[in-house]
Amino acid sequence: MGFCDCFGSGLSKQERLEEERIASEEARAKASEAALRRQEQFEQSAQGRAARAQLAAMAKQSVSSDKGEPVLKPFGRWDERSRLCLFDFNCFL
Repeated sequence: MGFCDCFGSGLSKQERLEEERIASEEARAKASEAALRRQEQFEQSAQGRAARAQLAAMAKQSVSSDKGEPVLKPFGRWDERSRLCLFDFNCFL
Protein backbone atom coordinates (compact mmCIF):
# COMPACT_ATOMS: atom_id res chain seq x y z
CA MET A 1 0.00 0.00 0.00
CA GLY A 2 2.84 2.47 -0.20
CA PHE A 3 3.63 3.12 3.46
CA CYS A 4 6.76 5.01 4.34
CA ASP A 5 9.77 2.82 5.13
CA CYS A 6 10.33 4.68 8.38
CA PHE A 7 7.33 2.86 9.95
CA GLY A 8 8.57 -0.65 9.17
CA SER A 9 11.78 -2.53 8.87
CA GLY A 10 12.17 -1.49 5.27
CA LEU A 11 11.96 -5.10 4.10
CA SER A 12 9.49 -6.34 1.59
CA LYS A 13 6.88 -8.84 2.65
CA GLN A 14 8.75 -11.63 0.86
CA GLU A 15 12.04 -10.79 2.60
CA ARG A 16 10.31 -10.61 5.99
CA LEU A 17 8.65 -14.00 5.43
CA GLU A 18 12.00 -15.51 4.44
CA GLU A 19 13.63 -14.16 7.62
CA GLU A 20 10.77 -15.57 9.71
CA ARG A 21 11.12 -18.96 8.00
CA ILE A 22 14.86 -19.06 8.71
CA ALA A 23 14.32 -18.05 12.33
CA SER A 24 11.66 -20.72 12.68
CA GLU A 25 13.98 -23.40 11.27
CA GLU A 26 16.73 -22.34 13.68
CA ALA A 27 14.32 -22.45 16.63
CA ARG A 28 13.13 -25.94 15.65
CA ALA A 29 16.72 -27.15 15.31
CA LYS A 30 17.63 -25.79 18.75
CA ALA A 31 14.52 -27.35 20.30
CA SER A 32 15.33 -30.67 18.68
CA GLU A 33 18.89 -30.60 20.01
CA ALA A 34 17.64 -29.72 23.50
CA ALA A 35 15.11 -32.56 23.43
CA LEU A 36 17.81 -34.99 22.32
CA ARG A 37 20.08 -33.86 25.18
CA ARG A 38 17.23 -34.27 27.69
CA GLN A 39 16.48 -37.76 26.33
CA GLU A 40 20.14 -38.78 26.62
CA GLN A 41 20.35 -37.41 30.17
CA PHE A 42 17.18 -39.29 31.14
CA GLU A 43 18.46 -42.58 29.68
CA GLN A 44 21.70 -42.21 31.66
CA SER A 45 19.90 -41.34 34.90
CA ALA A 46 18.71 -43.86 37.48
CA GLN A 47 15.10 -43.16 36.53
CA GLY A 48 15.84 -43.88 32.88
CA ARG A 49 17.55 -47.15 33.70
CA ALA A 50 14.62 -48.15 35.94
CA ALA A 51 12.11 -47.31 33.20
CA ARG A 52 14.09 -49.34 30.65
CA ALA A 53 14.25 -52.31 33.06
CA GLN A 54 10.52 -52.08 33.72
CA LEU A 55 9.72 -52.05 29.99
CA ALA A 56 11.96 -55.07 29.44
CA ALA A 57 10.28 -56.93 32.31
CA MET A 58 6.83 -56.12 30.93
CA ALA A 59 7.83 -57.34 27.47
CA LYS A 60 9.27 -60.55 28.90
CA GLN A 61 6.13 -61.15 30.98
CA SER A 62 3.78 -60.61 28.05
CA VAL A 63 5.75 -63.09 25.92
CA SER A 64 5.90 -65.75 28.63
CA SER A 65 2.25 -65.41 29.69
CA ASP A 66 0.91 -66.15 26.20
CA LYS A 67 0.21 -69.87 26.41
CA GLY A 68 -2.20 -70.03 23.48
CA GLU A 69 -5.32 -69.84 25.63
CA PRO A 70 -7.84 -67.22 24.62
CA VAL A 71 -8.42 -64.49 27.16
CA LEU A 72 -12.17 -64.51 26.64
CA LYS A 73 -13.77 -67.88 26.06
CA PRO A 74 -16.99 -67.63 24.10
CA PHE A 75 -19.73 -70.23 24.19
CA GLY A 76 -18.45 -73.29 22.47
CA ARG A 77 -15.40 -75.47 22.41
CA TRP A 78 -11.83 -74.32 21.77
CA ASP A 79 -10.10 -76.46 19.18
CA GLU A 80 -6.35 -76.47 19.83
CA ARG A 81 -5.45 -77.89 16.43
CA SER A 82 -7.24 -75.27 14.35
CA ARG A 83 -6.99 -72.65 17.11
CA LEU A 84 -10.63 -71.75 16.51
CA CYS A 85 -13.68 -71.72 18.70
CA LEU A 86 -16.21 -74.27 17.50
CA PHE A 87 -19.70 -73.17 18.46
CA ASP A 88 -22.29 -75.62 19.61
CA PHE A 89 -25.59 -73.96 18.72
CA ASN A 90 -27.52 -76.41 20.89
CA CYS A 91 -26.14 -74.67 23.98
CA PHE A 92 -28.20 -71.55 23.13
CA LEU A 93 -31.52 -73.42 23.31
